[in-house]
Parts: sequence; structure tokens; C-alpha cells
Amino acid sequence: MHPPVRLISIDVDGTLLSKVGGVVSPRNGRALVAAEQAGVTVAIATGRRTAYTAPLLKNFDLRADMPLITSNGAVLATLGGERLERSVLAPRVARGLCGLLRSFGCLIFTFDRPGRSELVLEDLHSAEGRIALWIEANRNAIEVVSPLETALEDAEDVADQPIQGMVAGSLAQMREAEAAIKSSPWSEFCECVRTEYAARDLAILDLLPVGVSKGTALERLATRLGIDRTEVMAIGDNWNDLTMLEWAGQAVLMGNAASELKAHAKMRGWKIAPPNDQHGVAVAIEAALAKVPASAV
Repeated sequence: MHPPVRLISIDVDGTLLSKVGGVVSPRNGRALVAAEQAGVTVAIATGRRTAYTAPLLKNFDLRADMPLITSNGAVLATLGGERLERSVLAPRVARGLCGLLRSFGCLIFTFDRPGRSELVLEDLHSAEGRIALWIEANRNAIEVVSPLETALEDAEDVADQPIQGMVAGSLAQMREAEAAIKSSPWSEFCECVRTEYAARDLAILDLLPVGVSKGTALERLATRLGIDRTEVMAIGDNWNDLTMLEWAGQAVLMGNAASELKAHAKMRGWKIAPPNDQHGVAVAIEAALAKVPASAV
């Protein structure tokens, strides 16, 4: 028997957002608010950067101190805009990854700073061909720099150091790229996390500072809040959610997850929620809140 949940960490794409329209459904939004009103801390954990995450939640009456784990754990901030933690990827490592990965697909680096140049890439045409919708949504934050290494020079100010790299391409390309990273000297200086969208033949490799993941960020957040892992629920749908699902005492996998992940969930005894287009997040939260003592509300 699990103890009542005190912290819920929720992925965004493929989990909190609907498949059609890419929005938070009213039912999911109500569930987030209900959890906060019941005294449960609700955290968002996503590969998106903070500025690309917060607007998704603006239509709901959520707490300003709601934690946002963004860039796959590289940044911990609040919905109200306070930055709590930030990890950076050493510029020399980022430059080395450029040389290694340039031939595999569109390579992008993220910086934790506002405005244009928050996202830097060198081949906009290639990116528009593979991740056109993402490019359009983030266009005002993108700067094109060629060669890309020019934007990755050594800097004392952490705002001028990348927090995350991303290479996107077909499933086959990204599996080859992941193998290339793991067999290269750079593998000991960065984490590599894969996200796959099989229906679109699209995969993304996120390149993170050593020790950074959604799971480690969730662990630090729980420690900050004085919450035991047995009281933590994590909800996700993809491979980049695996670390937080494995760390949390109560893991919920979305029904739209890949069959390989569902097999892993079955082996680990995780719950399976309905798919994202059937308000799976709300279903999981509503079930969890039913076990929260009335005195906690």
C-alpha cells in the first residue's frame, strides 16, 4: 500500500498535452488545480525550455511557486519566474559534440537566457524540414550561427554557457547518433537521453550535463520539499521520462506510450493511465487525490 501522494511530477508532450492541438485539456487543468488545493505539490517535468513551458499553464489558476523542471532537468524554476537551479554543459564538450553529430541531423543548443539566441543552430532549412512546427513555435528565440562552434566559446558567465544540446532526425539516424556518442570520448562528459515519436519517424537526442536528468532533478526537488520518494508520483510517456518514473515511488505510464515502455512498466509494476487524448493525467491525479486525507485539504 502506497502512502498518500505529496508531490506529482508530470511530463508535458504526450502526457499533459492532448495529441490534437497540443493543449492542456480543461479536465487535466482542473486536476492540477485540485491537487494544489489538496496540498499536493504539482511539478512539471519536460524537455522543453522554461519559456516554452510556462505559457501552456497560463489559463489555469495555479500557484506561482509551482515547480518547473525544464530542459530535461537542467533548470529548476517556478511558474512565477524564479530560477532555483541551473546546470550547464561545458562549452568545450558542446563544441566536441558538434563535430561528432553534425552529420546525423539538425543540432541545436539551448541557453538559459531570454530572447533571441536562447536557441542556437546553424542550419535552419534542415530544421524546418524535420521539426517545422517546433521551429515555428520557437522562431523568436532562435539565432542562426555558422559554424555552430562560434556560439559555444568558453565564457565565465553561466548565462553564456549552454544548458542542453539537441539533435533531431529519423529514428534510425538518432539510434546511430546515440551509439556514436556512447562510443566516443565525449560520453563521459555528457548524458544522452532519447525521445521517440514513431508515428512521425522523429527522434530527439537531448545532450545534458553529467548527472542531469528528470529523475535527478525530481529527487533534488523532493529533498528540497522534505518529501520521501514513496510519496512522489511521476507521470510520463517517453524514454526521457524513464529516470523520474524509476525514481518515484509511484510511477504512472501513459496509455499512448511505446509498447517497449509498456512492457517495462508491466515488469516494474507501474500503473498504466489512459492515453493523453483521454485525459490520462487527470485520471491518475483524481485517483491519487481520493487517497489524500481530508485533513490535508
